[in-house]
Amino acid sequence: MIRILTVAALGLALLTSTATAQERSQLGYGRLINNDFIGDTQDRWRTGSVASSRVWGPSWNGAAPSTFGEVLEFRINAEVIAPDNLVTPAAGDRPFAGSLSFGLHSHMQKRNTQIAVGLDLVLTGPMTQLDEFQSALHDTLGVADASATTRANQIGDGVHPTFVAEVGREFSFGSSVLRPFVETRVGVETMLRVGADLTIGDVGKQELLVRDPVTGQRYRTIQKNAPGYSFVVGGDIAKVTDSVYLPSDRGYVLSESRKRVRAGFHWQGERSSTFYGISWLGEEFVGQQEGQFVGSLRLNLDF
Repeated sequence: MIRILTVAALGLALLTSTATAQERSQLGYGRLINNDFIGDTQDRWRTGSVASSRVWGPSWNGAAPSTFGEVLEFRINAEVIAPDNLVTPAAGDRPFAGSLSFGLHSHMQKRNTQIAVGLDLVLTGPMTQLDEFQSALHDTLGVADASATTRANQIGDGVHPTFVAEVGREFSFGSSVLRPFVETRVGVETMLRVGADLTIGDVGKQELLVRDPVTGQRYRTIQKNAPGYSFVVGGDIAKVTDSVYLPSDRGYVLSESRKRVRAGFHWQGERSSTFYGISWLGEEFVGQQEGQFVGSLRLNLDF
């Protein structure tokens, strides 16, 4: 584990070593809460997660700089993955997993092509305490906890350095923007993903939006505060070759492809803003009988 942590630390140091010497300040902050209870009202599979990003840099003029390492995003993600039935999982259903990650990413733009690249350090297993957190939350809500057997069979403790890169480009059509993208992840899950997002409206333009890893929804970090709204729709498909959450040595077989379809609504007022999105996540492993709907929410209320 020490060797893995050392390699990850060196990777993060390398990412920042090319940054300019200009003084940085915090340029933005974004977050997104995902839960299937505000989607299809179930409590299963990709059941709940939180994404949070803080962005630093010398300045922001409506587009990412051309210099690698100038605008940096510190990213934290926490996720609980669960079988369909927490008390008595069906044979072959996916195991419980807690996942907590910390990452550093650089955003830049080259000839109208937007590039984000970075490294996440993903922790899994009971050491994340996410099974305890879910148990306490379920007790508060009066919902059944994961059984001792479910928790005993969860994905074990591990540290998984994960490389993440996304390349996208925007095409404007009046008030609409189409943004096709390609993404790769190598680490806790290894995949290649292609997709596109369509934004109709002014909210999000000339801002820095970051992609949530679970749903694919893009949440705002560096924001303009001009009142308005935007509708967003998108989708993508991925080829996943390896997943710590669905280990082959336990007999899990990954789906031939992993699909996502999403829609959402951004609203920006004079001082407050909100976002609600709904995402359909397709089957991830052989034996998963159907996809699921996950809701995404951000409230930024300032009265």
